[in-house]
Amino acid sequence: QVQLVESGGGLVQPGGSLRLSCAASGIIFSINAMGWYRQAPGKQRELVAVITNGGSTTYTDSVKGRFTISRDNAKNTVYLQMNSLKPEDTAVYYCHADISRRSYIPPSDYWGQGTQVTVSS
Repeated sequence: QVQLVESGGGLVQPGGSLRLSCAASGIIFSINAMGWYRQAPGKQRELVAVITNGGSTTYTDSVKGRFTISRDNAKNTVYLQMNSLKPEDTAVYYCHADISRRSYIPPSDYWGQGTQVTVSS
């Protein structure tokens, strides 16, 4: 089994910062891309940021310059540093990872349980 466990969500005022963490555990041979998605009430889930195992990053336009994604491959952990938060960043944030459990098994998608981020005064 593979699990992704997120932490770091909460309530923050506009302009504030939060850092999300997501640790993968279980039987893991390799992790390819890791990323963060979010889903606001009444909206579809959208990609926020993704990082490859080589460190290349991609961000959705609305968070560029404010959010930074990083990963610690030794800990199988991905982070999302969120600065200058806005009310429109309010959503449930989900961690995603593309994980191979064995060298001979194709990678599969895994998701965390989600963590709520609320930006409000």
